[in-house]
Amino acid sequence: MEASSPFTFAIIGLIVGFIIGLVCYRLFSKGARDAASLKQTLLEREHQIAELKKGMSSHLTSIQQRLENIRHEADQLEQQVENEATQWKLSSVKPSSSTTTSDTENDSNVAMPRDYAAGKNGTLSEDFGLKESHQPTEGTAAQPPRY
Repeated sequence: MEASSPFTFAIIGLIVGFIIGLVCYRLFSKGARDAASLKQTLLEREHQIAELKKGMSSHLTSIQQRLENIRHEADQLEQQVENEATQWKLSSVKPSSSTTTSDTENDSNVAMPRDYAAGKNGTLSEDFGLKESHQPTEGTAAQPPRY
């Protein structure tokens, strides 16, 4: 075969055409553009997430520092109150504990509302208000009727 034969030119033309076609397909195809744009979007989002993590880290660190400062100031104030109490020879001043204990004590002292029926049957029972189960004694004060 000669180098200038038409068969050689045809093979070279097919190879060059195939390469040009492949390059054009990659550049101009919609799927390739979509894949490239999705890749770009993914990279942008990953960058944004990294920035958010960095920002949240610094934000949480500053909150932790503020909490430590508040605790330190509260300790200083408690110490100052104790010092002034001893200076004025007052009884020892203790910081007030949480109010949850007083709330539970108040809840246990709350009586049943007067418009509720005594017992298991409740206000919807048929015999509600018809029976007198106990008579008031002289030592106890009479309870007003439930309405």
